[in-house]
Parts: sequence; C-alpha cells; structure tokens
Amino acid sequence: MMLFNPSNFDPQDYDPRTREIMLKTIEFFEQKGKRKLKEDDRNRTWYTDFLESQRDIQAFATFLTPKEYGDGDTRWDTFRNCGYNEILGFYGLHYWYTWQVSILGLGPIWMSPNELLKKRAAQQLLDGEVFAFGLSERAHGADVYSTEMLLTPNGDGTYRANGEKYYIGNGNKAKMVSTFGKMEGSGEYVFFVANYQQPQYECVRNVVNSQSYVSQYKLTDYPVPESEILSQGPYAWDCALNTVNVGKFNLGWASIGISTHAFYEAIRHAANRVLYGMHVTDFPHVKQMFIDAYARLTAMKLFALRAADYMRTATAEDRRYLLYNPLVKMKVTTQGEDVINLLWDVIAAKGFENDTYFEMAARDIRALPKLEGTVHVNIALIIKFIANYFFNPKEFPEIGRQTQPANDDFLFRQGPTKGLGGIQFHNYSIAYSGYDLPNVNVFKEQIAVFKETLMKAPPDGAQLKDIDFLLSVGEIFALVVYGQLILENAKLYGIGNELVDQIFDFMVRDFSKFAVQVLGKPSSTPEQVEYCRKMIRRPVMDTQRYDHVWKEVFALKDAYEMKL
Repeated sequence: MMLFNPSNFDPQDYDPRTREIMLKTIEFFEQKGKRKLKEDDRNRTWYTDFLESQRDIQAFATFLTPKEYGDGDTRWDTFRNCGYNEILGFYGLHYWYTWQVSILGLGPIWMSPNELLKKRAAQQLLDGEVFAFGLSERAHGADVYSTEMLLTPNGDGTYRANGEKYYIGNGNKAKMVSTFGKMEGSGEYVFFVANYQQPQYECVRNVVNSQSYVSQYKLTDYPVPESEILSQGPYAWDCALNTVNVGKFNLGWASIGISTHAFYEAIRHAANRVLYGMHVTDFPHVKQMFIDAYARLTAMKLFALRAADYMRTATAEDRRYLLYNPLVKMKVTTQGEDVINLLWDVIAAKGFENDTYFEMAARDIRALPKLEGTVHVNIALIIKFIANYFFNPKEFPEIGRQTQPANDDFLFRQGPTKGLGGIQFHNYSIAYSGYDLPNVNVFKEQIAVFKETLMKAPPDGAQLKDIDFLLSVGEIFALVVYGQLILENAKLYGIGNELVDQIFDFMVRDFSKFAVQVLGKPSSTPEQVEYCRKMIRRPVMDTQRYDHVWKEVFALKDAYEMKL
C-alpha cells in the first residue's frame, strides 16, 4: 500500500540513521496526541516542543546539511526529505511549514560561494535553529523583479540594508534570514543574511492568523559587512529561482501527508456510523467518493515519488525535472483539495468539529496551491515545454527508483535559469504503451486528439497572449504528464491493474472537464471546439474492478486513529 501509516510504518527503504529520526519524529507526535495538537493550533502556540525535539534528534541537521558540511549521516537526499515532508504534513501544516521555510532559507546559503556562511549554517543546524527566505514583499508579492530592499555601500567595504519583506516564514526566530535585494545605484541583485536578533531588524508582525509565524520584517540601516553577502548579480537571481525549484516541490508532499491523515479519519468515522439502518459506507455515492479520493491520493504519491527520481538524476544536460517539479507543486496540491472535498462530502458536519484532525486539514489544504507561486504561475511555466514534450522527444537512459542514500549535489549547482524552451523529454508514449487497460486506452485516445489539435488547430497569436485560454490548455497538458509519471511509477511499485485503471477513470473525467473549459472559451475557434468535443469521453465502467478497489479502500477503515 502506498499510503503512510504511523501504526505500521516500516521505513526499510532508508538507512538506519534516517529510520531512527523518522520513527522518533512519529513517536513525538503520537505522544503529543491529537488533543494537544489541536489545542496548540487553536492557541497559535509557537511549536517550541517540536523544534526542541528535532534539535535533540538532529532531524534538520541530518536531513538539510550537505555531506561536505556535516558528518557521515548528513546529506541533502531528496528521497528521504520527501518522506519527512509527508510525516510532518500528516501531523499538521505548521510543523511542515517551519521545516519548509528552513529549506528555502538554506537554498541561497548552500548555493553561495561564501564558505564562512555555509559553515555557520551547518553549526546552527546542529544547534537546532530554523532558517528563513526573505524574497517576497508586500507591494509586489512574487514579482521579485520589483524588489525594493536596497543595499547601500558605505564606501568602506560595508553596506546598510533598508526595506521590508513580507510573508516570510520563521522570520521571527531565524538567525540567518536569506534576504534578497538590489544594490543601490546599479540595481544589481544581491542575497545577504540578516539576523532577527539585531536591533536594526524589526519583526513587525505575524501576517496570518495561524500557529505558523509568517512574518513581516523591516530592516532599517541594517549593517551588512562583505562577509554576510551570499551572492551578487545574475547569480543571485539564479539562486532565488533555483531555491524555489528545490522548495516548491515540497508543497505537494505536505498535501499528501494532510490528505492521508484526513482519509483515515474520514473512513473510520463513516464505516462506524449507521444512518437509516445502513452503515454510511454502504451508500453507493459514499463508496464512489471514497474510491475517487483513494485513487487520487495514490496517484498523487506515485507522481510525486517519480518526480523526485528525476530531481535526483538531474544534470545540466537533463533538466526534465523543471517540468515535473512545478507539477508536484500545482497538480498534486490541487488534487489534495479534491481529496479533502470528496471526504468532506462524506463526513459533512463532522469535518467542522474541534476534536477532529479533519477540521484543521480542511482549512490548511487550501494554502498549498497558493504558496511558492500560484497554480496559475506554474501552469504558465509548464506551457513553455509543450512543443518539445509532444514533438521533439530525446532518448535518455531509463532511470529506476532513486532511493540510494546519496547527496543530491546538482540541486545546489543548477546553473542559469534560462533556456526552458530548449529542454527535451523522453517520449511520453513509452509509459502509456506499457499498459493495455480500458481507461488508460481511452485516455490515450484523448491525448491523441489533443496532440492533433496542437498540430492542426494550434493557438493563434491572440490566444497565445490570452492567459485565460492558455491556463485551460495547460491543465490538459498537465494531465498528460501526470498520467505518464503515474504509469512509470505504477510499474516500479507494482501497483495492481485494477487500481491503475481506477486512477484513469478519474483521469478520463478530468480530461473531459478541461476540454469542456477550452470548448467554452470565447476565443476558441470552430476547429478547436470540434476537437474539444472529440476529447470529451466517458470512462469505461467495470463492476469487478470497482469492487476490487473498494475492498482495498474499506480495509483501511480501522487502519489508523491518532490517540487523544
């Protein structure tokens, strides 16, 4: 089974030190219990207990220190970091968030040529500190071109920083805040570190009503010696975007963890509740919603795991991860919302109750598609890859599961962020041709029509400037890539054909939904409308397959319950 379950978690894919940290992290939360978890959430309590626990077991230090700056167990290993992401998300967005923004804060440090600051970061990880990433600003949001944080030379080799940053996690406690700005006069980009303890650093407020501290901070004539500068010029810009490449991938994993916990709670409640003389799980529409939620959740994890394989094998010549990575961010997180919506329709009012994890999950799942660049931003990014993906494939060596305990060096030397349109991919049809299943075959037919549309009725000049039109086209493209990696990983993980075909039941429906969206756009041409009509298909129904998957789902009714 693909789903994480603390009750029987057996991390055999990891080395002994990793297993120890993961099991101790689970033990911390299980001993904390759901009542205290929810109480801290309601009271917006800063998670000192968790941060002290991770310091004691050296979780952040072991997982977030590259091998050359730590001991024999430290490395930046995307595979095990995915697992830790999932565990923290399972117990609550806030615990995952402080880890996530530490990852973002560390990105410009590990990418920096400043060895002194790297060694300082390694020591602070040992000390249990958290980190922060000062990129966005209140007036500009993610428009980092317009950053107003200024570093002004003093004329003696030192600088003073002035400006504000907004929506910065851990900005209340980070002794190393990787802060992005510009050099006054030249407008050259720069990254430097700031310390919340300095008197010229003002932590203005927590800008959200949350246990997570998402700060607004202000620097006023903040002193910056040359030794505190991480990077300058075009390289500082590349560090900003490449850090986001590393960090935004984690949002999909938080969504997987949250959705998994909510799934266990929802099916346990429904299976043990009797209405009108029937168990809730005997109602046909309830079965359908649980099967859909389970299929979507399994697909989320299959895709995210496979995307991690491509991150771990990336090189300057193989940057396929730059397509798969934003899809983990935008597709997996929006699928998480769909899972929660399905489960909430089953448990209804129970999902609002104070003593449920679900109440927290239903609120927090909404955040993930909206952080580290909205869904729209990431769709706009992946559209750049459509032409090469469909019409200019390249041969690459086949890669298997990347579970090896190794440092992912390339993530901190990704190089320039230009040239996305030139990235090539292996032939997507290889994955699809490996399956002869009813709904996979329908999906392949939908893909063939979409590809023909791109050849014979492509977007014209006006449509290429019409973001509303392109977003729906991008959703269809995203589904093709999503299905490809799901099928690749279903083979590697030995997922049964029944579940694979049930996954493509919802994939066919989703494809049809987005085809209807394109069909309804005012700018769609008559030819494009006709092609969209051909893309609208009905999934193949199979009672035997459906019942098989339902048994798999129903077997989880008592799989896990967090103690109070």
